Amino acid sequence: MKSFANLLRTTSTSCLAVALLMAVFNFAAAPMLNAQTQMNIVLVPTPAPPGDAPADAGPLATGLSPKITRANLAKEMKLVADWQLARLPEKAQYDWTFAALYTGMMAVPPQVAGDKYRNAMQNIADKLNWQPGPRVQLADDQAVGQMYLEQYMLHSDPKMLASIRARIDAQMAMPDSPKKPLWWWCDALFMEPPVLADLAAITHDDKYWNFMDHEWDITTKLLYNNDDHLYFRDATFLNSHEKNGARLFWSRGNGWVMAGIVRVLDRMPADSPLRPKYILLLQQMATSVAKIQGADGLWRPGLLNADAYPLPEVSGSAFITYALAYGVNHHMLPAKTYTPVIRKAWAGMLTHVYADGRLGSIQPVGAAPAPLSATSSYVYGVGAYLLAGSELYSTAK
Repeated sequence: MKSFANLLRTTSTSCLAVALLMAVFNFAAAPMLNAQTQMNIVLVPTPAPPGDAPADAGPLATGLSPKITRANLAKEMKLVADWQLARLPEKAQYDWTFAALYTGMMAVPPQVAGDKYRNAMQNIADKLNWQPGPRVQLADDQAVGQMYLEQYMLHSDPKMLASIRARIDAQMAMPDSPKKPLWWWCDALFMEPPVLADLAAITHDDKYWNFMDHEWDITTKLLYNNDDHLYFRDATFLNSHEKNGARLFWSRGNGWVMAGIVRVLDRMPADSPLRPKYILLLQQMATSVAKIQGADGLWRPGLLNADAYPLPEVSGSAFITYALAYGVNHHMLPAKTYTPVIRKAWAGMLTHVYADGRLGSIQPVGAAPAPLSATSSYVYGVGAYLLAGSELYSTAK
């Protein structure tokens, strides 16, 4: 019975499956489970599918221009955002896949579609009762807090702040595990640090900056390679190599990190002693990814063995583009060097937009470089595309 409790605590299980298991094991009345064990069990509902890859997605879009103007960007963002918004599941989702989409929707400037996307996000948050996911020490379950806190910055409604602040405070009260870092995989550097940065900006309490920086350092010491200036996905990849002998670095994983860096920097005070470290990290990673940009403007799933991957990976490419554009716009990266990289990347992404607004060539949920199809579209990739487009829009004419 103890092993059964552990299984429930660590495995995502649908409500139906949980009900069946409880019936089989007579869980509710089992005297072998003491009160503390029952309290520690976290039931995690199965999230809605975050995307698909149909055999035929119809024709690609025509009439999209790679010229960076506000009019073009508005058209290109609205086409994709409207397609995705119409396909959201009826039941609101807090899962990290959707949380990444929400950040992109929140970023779209009001000039593009008024308050349409922000209002849609507020409606989702209302349905979720402004609650994070159920797992206190999992960054994925805090990622939705980015949308909540951006809504709070717009509306100053206490309900938008209370739950995510209480969750982070509870997490901060827990000691670090010497066996496993809190953010043990690089994706986590997008999921939770921006939440801490938002809380710091809202509350003016440096404890959130201190905690964020402490945990980021732990992850960086474990996963950042100082030769390639890229992050391994997690510790299981430290000795992994591509077939060409190069180290295995995942494009989306490094895109998550770069996007996380700029979202943290965006909230960080100009006089913060932490800024130079994060700016340097952005500069190092930017140098690395710019050197390996594909001829089509995009990056392959495995960064250091492009020839092994026939298709580009749009979600990682979009996160990278977003970070590079932010770096140029905020004078952290030289425009002369990176503007051509950014323009080429945006032009490349547009070639994967379908006539109905589907954004393709997005790797499905995973933890490493993997095959994908041209029609493959997932919500986090759309979020990344909207973040990139919005950042470009902010300085376009």
